[in-house]
Amino acid sequence: MKKHRIYSISFASVYPHYVAKAEKKGRTKAEVDEIILWLTGYSPAEFAAILENKTDLETFYTNAPAMNPARAQIKGLICGVRVEQIEEPLMREIRYLDKLIDELAKGKAMEKILRAG
Repeated sequence: MKKHRIYSISFASVYPHYVAKAEKKGRTKAEVDEIILWLTGYSPAEFAAILENKTDLETFYTNAPAMNPARAQIKGLICGVRVEQIEEPLMREIRYLDKLIDELAKGKAMEKILRAG
């Protein structure tokens, strides 16, 4: 089966869109970074290197040090599709982050976004 072309896109090319979406709604780049680090387990230094090296999405998610087990609690629609029903694992990981950024932009509290309670 042919890989989806989104997997070859660099995370660095998608990241500014996440930040812009959040900032447009009064949220911060720091909050976007916190969500990304929470989801993937990357350290701030590792994340900076990913942006610098233009790491593709497939490598970004495949090499994530510790995907947060609480991500299974992420539910809802993203691009008209229920995130929890996406069968392809890599696409589901990508959509989890999309959903978290949507929640941030909609004003949800960080502790709710990070599934802290």
